[in-house]
Amino acid sequence: MPPPAHASRPANTIATVLADSFLTLHYSLADLDGDEYVSTFGLSPATLQMGSGQLAETLEQCLLGMAAGKRQVFQLAATDAFGTHNPRLVERIARSALPPDIELRVNSLVEFSSPDGAGNFAGFLRELNDNSALFDFNHPLAGKALRFEVEVIAIM
Repeated sequence: MPPPAHASRPANTIATVLADSFLTLHYSLADLDGDEYVSTFGLSPATLQMGSGQLAETLEQCLLGMAAGKRQVFQLAATDAFGTHNPRLVERIARSALPPDIELRVNSLVEFSSPDGAGNFAGFLRELNDNSALFDFNHPLAGKALRFEVEVIAIM
């Protein structure tokens, strides 16, 4: 006997990443020459809440619509990843204007308090001499085309 006309079978829907999903995933970021900057493959997977700022918004956009168990590679132009390198965000600061307790090492990230005290920002120390320090306040991956590989393990 066939089921009543009003009965329907539950749809076999596959969970996909939404703008507010909580995910477990593996991911890596590398430039197009293969130099890897970060990777969770071979380590414990990462967990993140979409939309919380844990992952750059441009990278989150790549994840939208992906299903659990899927692995995908995205190639992003610099403008679609972390933007172009802005030379106006490179600033030479007199050493006398820097806090005396700050440790200065070339090729290190130095955290500063915003002038209004409402937050912090970081600059990459490029050069250091007796009189000044050259800081780059661009994102470290600004100006780089990137390969973003991701495997969505679970969507909760």
